[in-house]
Amino acid sequence: MNNPSFDANFYAVIPAGGVGSRLWPLSREAAPKFLQDFTGSGRSLLQETFARLAAFLPAERILVVTGLAHSDAVARQLPQLPEANLLVEPSPRDSTAAIALATSVVLQRDADAIVGSFAADHVIIDQAGFESAVAVAAQQAALGHIVAIGINPTSATSAYGYIQTGEQHSDAVSQVSAFVEKPSQTLAADYLASGDYLWNAGMFITRADRLLSAIELTEPELVRTVEKLAAALSAGQHPAADAELWSSIKKVAIDYSVAEPAAARGEMRVVRASFDWTDVGDFASLSNLGDQTSDQVRTLGDVRAVSIDSTGLVVGSGGKVVVISGLDDVVVVDTPDALLITTREKAQTTKDAVAKLRELGHYDVL
Repeated sequence: MNNPSFDANFYAVIPAGGVGSRLWPLSREAAPKFLQDFTGSGRSLLQETFARLAAFLPAERILVVTGLAHSDAVARQLPQLPEANLLVEPSPRDSTAAIALATSVVLQRDADAIVGSFAADHVIIDQAGFESAVAVAAQQAALGHIVAIGINPTSATSAYGYIQTGEQHSDAVSQVSAFVEKPSQTLAADYLASGDYLWNAGMFITRADRLLSAIELTEPELVRTVEKLAAALSAGQHPAADAELWSSIKKVAIDYSVAEPAAARGEMRVVRASFDWTDVGDFASLSNLGDQTSDQVRTLGDVRAVSIDSTGLVVGSGGKVVVISGLDDVVVVDTPDALLITTREKAQTTKDAVAKLRELGHYDVL
């Protein structure tokens, strides 16, 4: 399907990587979160992301970048994705490498391309609002700007990064003053009260050549390497064929290689959006998606939960009846081979638990 708001040179990139260790034991190395259905829609987060983009773009202009371990699963989940648009990383090298590789491949096909990067593990409810924000960002990108999409915050959460807005260029578009790492709860409350900060949704839209030029300012060797790989792809070779070359690429997130430096140079703009958005990054964010019972406990999955004077989230696939009594803001995740008990406040420390399991040699549950 085509949307007249988008030019024929707009391409979408979906980086589908990472294990999602903050969502262990639901997300595992063999079955990361983007391959799973966390919303009860019957589709994985990756399939939802693809469908969201395919609503206004033909599949030929959507590219997915994923790891070698998950490439077969991605291909099965997205049969409509052209084979040439599934780019496989021989090893994890973080978001800059993934996005730069896809952007280089797109440039081989279309010298005037505009690319947008959209994470594989976000939940967005308002399709029309999403399309509208991306269309505005694409228009700004066509003018030569590097553009982020920021979400109007609805709560003072410390789970997300923030974008500090500066000069306003239109009702929807502002200059980016700075990107801010995940703040403390107190600082997040100050950000919310000021009205000058947006949640960083991790969506970036710009001209393909402009993006590679921006990366080259901070990571020139990375750009040279992915351009070699893209040329090999155009010649019909597989990027995994040169794992040694790929492994030489520096691991760096796109926020650090492009967004923060570009903002410091005054080259970033942000589109203010208000669609319903959730970054499924930990159990605190996942709890917003669950079904709420009358006693203030949310549930996800095939779980039988009983609560007594308790609040929180219960996620289950282990087949047990889960009873929580006298606990506030608890998170219980029950699977056949592992049980996690934590709180919303400590939800992000699940990543530390995974590191501890690895240290102790419990590889069978990772």
